[in-house]
Amino acid sequence: MFGYIDTIHRMSRRYPLRPPPRNLQFSRGSTAARRPAPGRAVHAGRSARRRPSGALPGPIALRTLERVWSKRAAVDYGLQRRATLAALFRGLATATDVCDADPYLLRAAKHHGEPTSRDCPVCRREPVIELSYTFGDALGEYSGRIKGPRELDAMQREHAEFTVYVVEVCRGCGWNHLIGSYVLGDGVPRERPRRRRATP
Repeated sequence: MFGYIDTIHRMSRRYPLRPPPRNLQFSRGSTAARRPAPGRAVHAGRSARRRPSGALPGPIALRTLERVWSKRAAVDYGLQRRATLAALFRGLATATDVCDADPYLLRAAKHHGEPTSRDCPVCRREPVIELSYTFGDALGEYSGRIKGPRELDAMQREHAEFTVYVVEVCRGCGWNHLIGSYVLGDGVPRERPRRRRATP
């Protein structure tokens, strides 16, 4: 899963999203950035839909944290998720194909995941757990690590921009899928962190 997200992040860097408009205002007292045109289309491949900011279409919605005031550029992977489940239920894919969480992902879900109230769409026995992977040049050597809500709150005040990828995992059957991503950061340019050299 880490390699899969890393590939998506590299592609997004090759084809970056447009920067936020100049009249986009951030309010640390609000739950999200105030956009001048609420309800604008959020692009997720070819199937962009007009919807309220911060909500994903269908049965899943990324949890909007109260402290995340700089959230923007949300991308929904719900259509890919539903296509994967449809292929499974129609017999075009097997449970082994979609329930392929590796031991590292399951261990991360156990120790660093955020529990949800959504049942696993495959086994329907356990609720899925969400993991938030953070990627970005501003993070330096810490890019690619899993962060919790409180850590994301602190990071958005310390970095100009980084991307959060949210993955849902079922520890029971191994189901896992990328469900969404968004960008955080205060937009203030800072010196790029240098990688530490290993001491001999």
